[in-house]
Order: sequence, then structure tokens, then C-alpha cells
Amino acid sequence: MSETHTEAARDASRSSADVGAPQGLERRIGTLEATAMNMTVMCGIGPFITIPTMVATLGGPQAIFGWIVGALLVLADGLVWAELGAAMPSAGGTYVYLREAFQYRTGRLMPFLFVWTAILFIPLIMSTGVIGLVQYLGYLIPAVVDAEGHTNTTGHIVGIGVVGVVIAALYRNIGEVSKLTTVFFYVMLVSLFGVIIASYTHFHAEYAFAYPEGAFKMGGPFFTGLGAALIIAVYDYLGYNNSCYLAAEVKNPGRALPRSIVISILSIMGLYLLLQIGVLGVVPWQDVAKSSSIASLVVETAWGKTAANILTATIVVTAFASVFAGLLGGSRVPYEAARDRVFLPLFGKLHPKSHFPHISLLVFGAITAIGSLFDLTSVIAVLTAVFVLVQSVAQVAALIVLRKRQPNLHRPYRQWLYPLPCIIALVGWIYLYASAGTEPILFSLVWLALGIGAFMIWAKLEKIWPFGSKEIREEFIGKPAVD
Repeated sequence: MSETHTEAARDASRSSADVGAPQGLERRIGTLEATAMNMTVMCGIGPFITIPTMVATLGGPQAIFGWIVGALLVLADGLVWAELGAAMPSAGGTYVYLREAFQYRTGRLMPFLFVWTAILFIPLIMSTGVIGLVQYLGYLIPAVVDAEGHTNTTGHIVGIGVVGVVIAALYRNIGEVSKLTTVFFYVMLVSLFGVIIASYTHFHAEYAFAYPEGAFKMGGPFFTGLGAALIIAVYDYLGYNNSCYLAAEVKNPGRALPRSIVISILSIMGLYLLLQIGVLGVVPWQDVAKSSSIASLVVETAWGKTAANILTATIVVTAFASVFAGLLGGSRVPYEAARDRVFLPLFGKLHPKSHFPHISLLVFGAITAIGSLFDLTSVIAVLTAVFVLVQSVAQVAALIVLRKRQPNLHRPYRQWLYPLPCIIALVGWIYLYASAGTEPILFSLVWLALGIGAFMIWAKLEKIWPFGSKEIREEFIGKPAVD
């Protein structure tokens, strides 16, 4: 089939999507804001609701090693994001990288499949934040949970209302949003450090390091539960790539994006280790494993009920902030795809006054609200299985392909120790996928098959590969550097 390399075709494909937004996205996010956005999404409510599960899964205080293994995987993957994001600083993140890497053989298939899966897994990640928010709100307002600490009908209504408030807060110019995100970042630090400080003022080493007999024995709970624990850890680290989704709005992306990724991963890993050890030093690990609001229990044990109520309120705000930052970045994915005519054109429109992708934001918000109606464990398992194949594994391949296909691509950052981080990330993601469970894996494969079917229909209508020609764009080669 013939292949076209025309700049005119690219400009024509974007013109209809740009109507009403001649100024486009604005580069107003600095390194500090980008790092803050990453860390806000990464921390959020995650560790406060998953520490008990991590301890129970690994069978004791050795749970701290689960966070370390998870950090090694996301750091290796973060270096993949760093090179790709710095070289192609455009809205959409993975969508752009897959589009550029796989266009030579499969046309628009891979970027289409990524958007297809992102429409599901990105809002589901935000749904977990809403679920956790309501769970901790139950410590302050028992009416939103049942006797066992599970969200009831009232809690579900509150969760949907929270999503509505997030959408309203995001419905504004990116400059105002980035300032608001920085405020949320400091609230997150207050809640995290509040729990950490409380735990170490009431710390008992005999609790924190009470490893059960045979803790690291082959065939014991640590090794048999490592796969499930890694899923939890990676879930809690998710968000280290959020700045890449906003790359078109980041100043000096060639430097800011790699720094925001590496700094956020290392910082959050250190905070998680401090938090995990501190929590284990306040109450026996057996009690930690059974708790539904462990942070509140720790602060109440150390400082009393009033302090626990105050810190719980900041945790609720932190959960809100993670949903806020995640929807901000994630909503840019279908926007970029629509501008390329790989998704519904409606998603490619910017708000006429504030210049943000408002249609994408509204759709992601609706899916987040629906996802918040399900239980946390199921949501985490499904979103993990859905994103690993089309995003994580495919993106490692994309970096390798682009090194060969586009050797002249301007790369302000080149992956350290290449290709070792790619190998570590690939092995880790395959192991994680296999550990997700039979039902989530089957669901992910069905969702992928539906996506391929949807693409074939779309390709037939658009008369593109495999029913027409490929358009080889190589959009970033020869572009002026913005690093």
C-alpha cells in the first residue's frame, strides 16, 4: 500500500479539530508544578487504604520490601517515559509515542487501542481515589459506610457528588489549575507527614520489626504474595507519568519532564517507606492487616481522637486532590487523538475561552463516577490488567522502535544505561500482568478484542490501513527544540 509523507495532510487533519481554539494549549507548567502534579496523583489516598492489604498479603512487616520492588519497576519504566516525553512533548503521552513508533507497520492501530483502553483505565484509577475518599470520610461521618466499613448508598451518592465538584474545579484555565494543584500538593504533604510524625512519636521497634518465623522462606507468604503485593505497590506509584500527559503545557519539557518523573518516584518511595515502618511501629502488624482506616487508627492511638479527626480530614482532601490532578492529565489523551482523527472529533475541541479539552474532561468524569460504585480490589485488578499490555509493554517496545526508526529525533534526555531499564520494565510488567488474576486478564483481552473490532470499523470508514494507505508523519523530526 502507498504511504504519504505530506505535511499538508497533517495540517488538514488537524484544522477541523482546532476550530474555536486558535491559540492552542499554553506552556505554563514549570518543573515544580509538574513534580507536584505527579506526586499528588501518586500519593493521593492510595497508601492510606492499601497498607493493610500489603501487610496482609506479604504476611508481616516484610511488606516494606514490596514498596521497594515496586519502586524499582516504576523507576525503570519512568526512564522510558522520560526519554519519550522529552523527545515528543505533546499532549496525550503514550498515545503520541505509540502513534510515532508503530505507524510504519500498523498505521493508526496502536494509538487507537491505547485511547480505547485509556478511556477505561485512567478514569478507573481516579475511581479508586473516590472510593478511598468515601472510606475515610466514613471515619468522620459514619453514615456513608456500613457496619463493616464498606460504602453504602449514601456513600455512593457522596462519591458521585465529589466527582462533580472536581469537574467544576477543573473547568478553568490551565494557569489557574496549576496553582490550585500546588495548593493540593501541600495539603497532601501535611496529611502524609502528619501520619508519619504521629507514628514516630508513638513508635515501638518491637512492633515494626517483628518478622514472623520464616518470613522470607521460599514458598512462604512473602514470595507467594509478591505478585499481588506488586500490583498494590504499582497502583500506589501510578501517577509518576502524569506530567507527560500535560507535556504540551510544560515549560522546558526536555528538562522538566525527566526531572519531574525521577524526583517524584524517589520522593514518594522514601515517604512510603517512612509511612509503612511508622505505621507498623504503632500497632502490631496483625492489627494493621485488619484495619479499614489505618491512618486514622495510628493518629488516634498516638495523639487522640481530635487529632485523628483533623488528619482524617486532610486525607480526604488529599484523595480529592489526586482525583483532581489525575483527571486534569488524563483528559488530554482523547483530545490529542481526536486532533489526529483517530478518535471522535468532538473530543478534539478546546473550551473557547479557557483553552482546555472540556469534552474529554466531562466524559472522563462520568466514567470515574460509574467506577466509584464498585469495590476497590476489583477496580485495581481490572485497571492493572487493562493498561499493562497496550500502555506499559507497548511503550517499552515503542522506545526501542523509535531508536531505530527515528535516529535523528531530537532527544534532550536519553535513557540511562539503555537498554537495561527497558528490559527490567518489560519483565516486571509481564510478571505483573500474570499476577492480576484470571478474570481481570480475560476482561482485558476481551476489551482489547473489542478495541481491534472498533478500529477495523473506524479504519473502513476513514479508508486508512488496512483498508487504505498509511500516513507516515514523523511529526517531531525537524521541529525546533523546546527543551
